[in-house]
Amino acid sequence: MFRRVVETLAFAAAGGGTLGWLGMPAGYLSGSILVVAAAALAGRPLFMPQLLTRVFFVVIGISLGAVVTPQTLHGMAAYPLSIAVLIVAMLCVSLGGSAYLYLVHRWELLSAYLASSPGGLSQVLVVAAELGADLRAIAIVQSMRVVIIAVGLPAGLSLLGLGSHATRPGNGPASLALVDELAILVAASTVVALIAFRFRFPGGLLFGALFASAALHGSGLIHAVVPPWVANLAMIVLGGVIGARFANTSLRLFAGYLAAAFGAFAVAVTIAAIFAAVLIKMLVLPVPEVMIAYAPGSADAMMLLALALHLDPVYVGAHHVMRVIFVSLLMPLVARRLAHAPAGALKRPRQPPTFQD
Repeated sequence: MFRRVVETLAFAAAGGGTLGWLGMPAGYLSGSILVVAAAALAGRPLFMPQLLTRVFFVVIGISLGAVVTPQTLHGMAAYPLSIAVLIVAMLCVSLGGSAYLYLVHRWELLSAYLASSPGGLSQVLVVAAELGADLRAIAIVQSMRVVIIAVGLPAGLSLLGLGSHATRPGNGPASLALVDELAILVAASTVVALIAFRFRFPGGLLFGALFASAALHGSGLIHAVVPPWVANLAMIVLGGVIGARFANTSLRLFAGYLAAAFGAFAVAVTIAAIFAAVLIKMLVLPVPEVMIAYAPGSADAMMLLALALHLDPVYVGAHHVMRVIFVSLLMPLVARRLAHAPAGALKRPRQPPTFQD
């Protein structure tokens, strides 16, 4: 067992470390997923212990909540129409993607909804794992969305002459105040995470930590953030958890999931682009800012990209924080409702393929 865990972590570190070192947005998570999944598909007996994954769920939640600042909260009040359009757009993206996967690829509705949810990959997969959804299918579709947006959007903007490089902000020089703040942040977030987990809130460990961290940072009470290397390590470990679940998946089934992933991505991008075009027409906003603000990719990566391109970080940040909060609040509730729907209430056109096909 120990050797399997070490081997899984080694593959995860190699993939995540490489793409992260190359500066690819969400590279630590995506690279870890890709390499571990490839090893699992090749037949390696990979495994990650549950206790370790739960610890890093809390770490990821704390890191995501640190995105919220008093400035982004003020930005939300400054762009009500744009944020309202974003919320409607994200609802339509979820509905459109769910309908596509349900009708075209014959997915079970819970998995179709979670795969189409335009929120963070980590949040969706935590909920999927707890509710028994098709985790590998969801991981492929969500991972492809994150990878395509993370790679394609910066590359597209670079072709337009807007490309640049950004660095992740940190705590700055160490001080006793920051150490104390970080200790308070970790303690408070862990307590809320455990409470949410105790009351069986879907993804409670991650979402509880996220909301506690967001409240502390958004109120201005806490300024310290999880060190970047810790957050990156958490992403690598989570990538290993996701990738290890590809074991015993046939190449034919994997190829079928890829087709679903590209189709769902095309639906999501088309819907988001329509709403972005309408917003630009209504408010005459800069195209790059709206593109980054409405892209359903990694919130951290999109905000850092906005800073690097000298765009309005408050505008972009407010939209991505609202998207994460909105999806984080709505997605677990809808997923739980779908998971506990009476038999026959949600009819499927055809039973989807199983992992053994």
